[in-house]
Amino acid sequence: MRAVILAGGLGTRLRRPGAAARLDAAQAAAADRGLKALVPIGGRPFLDYGLSGLADAGVSEAVLVIGPASAAIREHYAKNPPSRIRLSFAEQREPRGSADALLAAEPLVDAGGTDFLAMNSDDLYPPSALRGLIELGRPGLPVFSGAALLAHGNFPPERLARFATLEIGANGELRRIVEKPGGAAAGAPSGDSWYSMNLWRFSPAIFEPCRRVPLSTRGEKELPQAVGFGIAALGLSFRTFPCAEGVIDLSTRDDVEGVAARLAGEAPRP
Repeated sequence: MRAVILAGGLGTRLRRPGAAARLDAAQAAAADRGLKALVPIGGRPFLDYGLSGLADAGVSEAVLVIGPASAAIREHYAKNPPSRIRLSFAEQREPRGSADALLAAEPLVDAGGTDFLAMNSDDLYPPSALRGLIELGRPGLPVFSGAALLAHGNFPPERLARFATLEIGANGELRRIVEKPGGAAAGAPSGDSWYSMNLWRFSPAIFEPCRRVPLSTRGEKELPQAVGFGIAALGLSFRTFPCAEGVIDLSTRDDVEGVAARLAGEAPRP
């Protein structure tokens, strides 16, 4: 199976000074450029851990979607190619959102008409979520409870409160994505709520809603909204399954030290 990894973001939050961030020189250099995928963790780029997890799950190919500002990712892997997973690259010429980024990979993944995985480059997903998607046999996603993410991931409550929540039917089908809930939920995320961590199994049918979804309030084409558009307007369906593990997120400078501590002793084999 093939995976698409969205690695072309500008890394705006990573560039901002951290309140308590303690970075070495190499980590600071990658953070200053917004290159989440290349932040060294235990002497290896953070993305190496994600690629290693994909290879462990049986993924043999990955498409990295990069932007003009993240060309260093292509340069790094040209010099240090993985041994267990074959890489190719697609370029998102302008930062127009995650759905637009996925469209950049369309020529590389649609030719065979088969399903593929899609994910962020700044999240490290648990093995059970990756294996579950491969075994699912159809488009869908793992869903994470707020309690699991807070207990087993590295998400502070205030960050989790900004995430979209999910409405799931009794049959496990995704009904709706509720973007960035406000009010009381913004200050106190519920442990009973279900969240997507932008880890998906898609068929090539996802590209049509990515093209047609309206621009968000930020003027971008966002992948969660494209999924919602696909469900509501095009009749697409996505099966969910619960994942009781957490996700390791590297979004800000303050995440780096904790991520390094969690991955201490790990030896990725991408």
